Amino acid sequence: MTNEQYQEAIDWLFVQMPNYQIDGQKAYKPGLDNITKLCAYFGNPQDKIKCIHIGGTNGKGSSSNMLASVLQEVGYKVGLYNSPHLIDFTERIKVNGKNCHKEFVFDFIQKLKNIPEDIRPSFFEFTTIMAFEYFYQQQVDYAIIEVGLGGRLDSTNIIKPLASAITNVQLDHQNILGDTIEEIAAEKAGIIKKSVPIISGDENEAVKAIIREKAMKEEASFIDATLLHTDLASDLKGNYQRKNIRVVLSIIEELRKQGINITDKNVENGLLNVHKNTGFIGRWFEFSKDPLTICDTGHNQAGLEYVFSQLNSINRRKHVILGFVNDKKIDEVMNLLPENSEFYFAKPSINRGRHPEDYEKLLQEAKIFYKIFNSVQEAYLSAKERCTSEEMIFIGGSNFIVGDFLEKNLEFKE
Repeated sequence: MTNEQYQEAIDWLFVQMPNYQIDGQKAYKPGLDNITKLCAYFGNPQDKIKCIHIGGTNGKGSSSNMLASVLQEVGYKVGLYNSPHLIDFTERIKVNGKNCHKEFVFDFIQKLKNIPEDIRPSFFEFTTIMAFEYFYQQQVDYAIIEVGLGGRLDSTNIIKPLASAITNVQLDHQNILGDTIEEIAAEKAGIIKKSVPIISGDENEAVKAIIREKAMKEEASFIDATLLHTDLASDLKGNYQRKNIRVVLSIIEELRKQGINITDKNVENGLLNVHKNTGFIGRWFEFSKDPLTICDTGHNQAGLEYVFSQLNSINRRKHVILGFVNDKKIDEVMNLLPENSEFYFAKPSINRGRHPEDYEKLLQEAKIFYKIFNSVQEAYLSAKERCTSEEMIFIGGSNFIVGDFLEKNLEFKE
């Protein structure tokens, strides 16, 4: 297999299948019928691996990577399924921090081309069965599966996990999941399975009540992670990670109850070595010290509130590079923008990236100092030129803005 053949296979996967990452809502195919048929066609590999299921609006990626790091410190072989990827498709499916083999992806796509015509999966369904099969072939001890979107109707919800977690519930994807926190909470609570412990990390009493009620119906233990107090820290540096750490510690406690041996030292080392063990980047990621350059993939209102609050706590002038996708409510973001900043708006390179000219009226009404660019790289080079050693650069607003930036610059980083 050549690099060209691999890229052709990936291009086929992206172009031929409905793909939420590219097309947005019209690619969302709720329900478990397709994934059930698809998994059955491949011999139901998801039933042959031990899984932990992690959902929620924000914090899924951080929590799943922290948990993977802890289990790796024990010595387990750990599969990790996250989405979306930042640079290369293989980032979605990892074993012990290493991206899945491109040869496996290429070979599996050839098999996907030959599935029965009555199965018409989405891009995410194809990716999900690919992850299950890879983890089965790699004989992982545990697979940590991140929910793609929502929960109840998400294709990952076909698994029967050892434990499940909902990190939090915030307004996001309202056009799909519902207009209120309560409606979205009900969708996310759909991952709760009969007799499978559920960890809840949300502090909202209404959200807790919905998750607790579903747990009672399913005769599942309800664990409130917000009651946990800990001084443990992680090398994932965002202030919001404190909440994710509580969720991870609560999952670990449930796994211990099931006879999985995880020492306190494993936990401490795992939390402090997430980058090293899993290769996870994108959450309050320090790209460089001079100038100080931070990337963060927070992209909905709640995520950006946390990120911009942390930016406001840094006593430096900021050069803030932002970009959004078509379904983002830009007016909500305008009310959150960090202080003491000048702004560089750019279009993400994907199809559903939104050009800043479309929302320039909102930028003008916000009375901020801004410039518009056609690409993230143009914005970054302009910000870098203007940024002094006492100032800083921030890049975010979307997974795809961060992905565009890292793809161009990560390999050149000293």
